[in-house]
Amino acid sequence: MRADARRNHERLLAEARAAFAAHGTDASLEDIARRAGVGIGTLYRHFPTREALLGAVFQDALRALLDRSAELAAAPDPCVALVSWLRTLIAHAGEYRGLSMALMSVSYGRSSALAECSEPLRAAGEILLARARETAAVRADVSIGDLMKLTNAIALAAERSPEDPELADRLLDLTVRGLKA
Repeated sequence: MRADARRNHERLLAEARAAFAAHGTDASLEDIARRAGVGIGTLYRHFPTREALLGAVFQDALRALLDRSAELAAAPDPCVALVSWLRTLIAHAGEYRGLSMALMSVSYGRSSALAECSEPLRAAGEILLARARETAAVRADVSIGDLMKLTNAIALAAERSPEDPELADRLLDLTVRGLKA
């Protein structure tokens, strides 16, 4: 990538992060391009779809989530590790209004930029879930796909109920009780 194209790319990502944090994942792409000092065509050359832009924005968060799962994979209590990781996923999905809905939609389509973020998370979560299953702390029929959908649903419920800041924790606690063997 040429130096000017790389600068445009980085400015677009920085403005997208700020816009998604302030206005949610449906923030205006035109505003993002304008604030980055480029035209909408430049934005689309770098990120052909909104999902591609979302996927690029969340790469840093993905690395942090994967690092966290690797730390937890060595934790002495596999069930506590799994729940801690699920709590981290819920907090991540709640960082940007609309992210949990976008993440829920990728569970049905594997070819999107967000699905590319989701697949490594599934693999990381499967390791934590397998450890919890091995100790019989979690039922054998629990799947990582179901857990990912539940965490996104919890994040969505919390997003839609900002007046209840404890909702996500209560819903996760309820979910965990249902997971136990």
